[in-house]
Amino acid sequence: MPRSIRDVMWAQALTTLARADRLQRNVFSPADAGWEPPIDVLETETGLLVVVALPGVRREDMEIVIGDGELTVRGARRWVTMKRPVRVHRVELPHGHFERRLPLPAGAYQLIHRDHTDGCLILTLRRLD
Repeated sequence: MPRSIRDVMWAQALTTLARADRLQRNVFSPADAGWEPPIDVLETETGLLVVVALPGVRREDMEIVIGDGELTVRGARRWVTMKRPVRVHRVELPHGHFERRLPLPAGAYQLIHRDHTDGCLILTLRRLD
């Protein structure tokens, strides 16, 4: 029995919604320490460039540690404070404590530059060997 165009469109819509839900859960996956921000790691001639997506996280609310062969970025995203009561319609950005641990390639590294631009923490690590 042929399916109607309405059934085909409905099936496509459900598939798209399921894909979007999976993507959202993978981008901000929960961890023991709260949530894990997405991260990009690029290797340069002299070390690593690490970009951590942390929109809405203040510089003073994050900590960066390099040791035991890994980079750890931890901190917290605070809830926006409102002067009046609000009605919440949607909350998709994770809030509260976060921690992201990244095993580093072989060698020793030193954090030489830290920038917080456009909602991203950008770290420049120099290879010491």
